[in-house]
Amino acid sequence: MVGLRGIPGVMGGIESHCEQVFPRLKALARHYDITIIGRKPYIPRGAYEYQGVNVVPLPAIRNKYLEAISNTALAVLYARFFLRAEILHIHGIGPALLGPLARVLGMKLVVTHHGQDFERQKWNVMAKAVLRLGELCATVAAHRMIVVSKSVTEKLHQRNPRLRGRIDYIPNGATEFAEIEAAQDEQSILAGFGLERHRYILGVGRLVPEKGFHHLVAAFEKADPPYKLVIAGSADHEDDYSRSLLRQASERIRFCGFQPHDVLRILYRNAALFVLPSSHEGLPIAALEAANLGIPVLLSDIRPNRDIELAPTNYFPAGDLDALQRKLLANYETFRVDRDAIASRFNWGRVSEATRQVYAALAGA
Repeated sequence: MVGLRGIPGVMGGIESHCEQVFPRLKALARHYDITIIGRKPYIPRGAYEYQGVNVVPLPAIRNKYLEAISNTALAVLYARFFLRAEILHIHGIGPALLGPLARVLGMKLVVTHHGQDFERQKWNVMAKAVLRLGELCATVAAHRMIVVSKSVTEKLHQRNPRLRGRIDYIPNGATEFAEIEAAQDEQSILAGFGLERHRYILGVGRLVPEKGFHHLVAAFEKADPPYKLVIAGSADHEDDYSRSLLRQASERIRFCGFQPHDVLRILYRNAALFVLPSSHEGLPIAALEAANLGIPVLLSDIRPNRDIELAPTNYFPAGDLDALQRKLLANYETFRVDRDAIASRFNWGRVSEATRQVYAALAGA
């Protein structure tokens, strides 16, 4: 597995996906030798094992344009010449630029399409063009492609009808958080952030423009609901956007930074409302996590968010501050979702089994 920062406890949707899937896959197929190649800036210690999965950190250029591709180039060569890998699994359409090299080196290639990254606001015109090329490389070079978004799968099927049999829709799962040990005091953790149970609105994600947290802050300040606003997450690479967002912190607007699963579960479970105002997603794991814990959920109406198929009342037009303001002043109980339906439809166990079947088909080919 290449194209990700590392596991466990590393911020990012791809990282969360891999942390959930590959230990489960190892348990399903113990004869598999699974290695995740990550990036040294995020996992500075040497190689180690996590729940049966080998994790090997390799260097990466610490630059938002070059980090993923520089690490992936090394990872492809490492996988072929040091690990003698039979199957290379690339995560993300940016790293998929190296897919043709994997094919030339004789490895079976799987690519997981985690979202149309060329839609992200943080990229310039050149970067977006390169990402579109990465999607093309993934589509053409991969023996099998996994797509986490139903709507993106449909687009790729329509665009590449002859390749439909190689493009599989396998969504993300809704994380089942482990129960917090009794010794942990939820109240003290919330108090550490200056919060009270069910008296705050929660956003979770990286501090990048496409997550739309600037819209959430603006709508919150305009609506002035009787709650605090909490945003959990940080920026991979601090920039003008993340700094401008953090400058808006106040007694009522709290930035908690990146939090581990046990703390994040407490923040989810005690929130009055979860809001994801993004303009771009793959299939948002944070939204699935919140829904799986049964709290009210409010999402922008971009197609990947609508792929979760919540009721119309759970959505608002992306970027529409007035609409979001009205939702923040509504009865939040109207945004509560069927957690059992979410857990049934978006299940990491089934995701892992479906991924195993993709590998098995290639191993037998």
